[in-house]
Amino acid sequence: MAMLTHAQIWTALDRLAARAGLSPSGLAKRAGLDPTTFNKSKRITSDGRARWPSTESVAKSLEATGVSFSEFVALISDAPRHGTQPMPLIGLSAAGSPGLFDDAGFPTGKSWDEIAFPQVEDEHAYAIEISGPSLQPAYRDGTVVVVSPAAPIRRGDRVVVKTKDDAVTVAELKRKTSKTIELAPLNPGESDRTLALSEVTWIARILWASQ
Repeated sequence: MAMLTHAQIWTALDRLAARAGLSPSGLAKRAGLDPTTFNKSKRITSDGRARWPSTESVAKSLEATGVSFSEFVALISDAPRHGTQPMPLIGLSAAGSPGLFDDAGFPTGKSWDEIAFPQVEDEHAYAIEISGPSLQPAYRDGTVVVVSPAAPIRRGDRVVVKTKDDAVTVAELKRKTSKTIELAPLNPGESDRTLALSEVTWIARILWASQ
């Protein structure tokens, strides 16, 4: 019987999180664990040795997602699940940091985490994990949204906008002209906002959100 590898167990946890519509940190929070428990940085010790997840953390994750141990074992298979791909993942609070996006709004650099997600047509698609209550009721804390820089944008779409001052905003596109864009906030307590296109670095459409 083949022994389980370090990579197989962590891949299964990533797939368990994706199946629940969560990031690895979102899964840890739902399981009542420290949010960093399943982070990529926690999978290798400071001296380069493989660190395994504890049986307690796996058990709590299965209980939190309602997945049986036999189902978890099925996620361990080395064969990738049909139609899934690793997708770059970043927290919304960090999305304005320098070096995460190129001028076209494509993810770049090494600061990204990853989440397993069904394939989408845009090879540059990425995921953002929402933190805090500022976007409720549209998106709650821990919601993961998938963003496509290549998807066409229409009025009424939910979008991510990055401005020249490195601010990243999630909103609904209300109107776009040759010179401005009008954004409707997802928080009903805020006012509409108009930006000059000269202020905008890029705008990308949200394709999907976990709930």
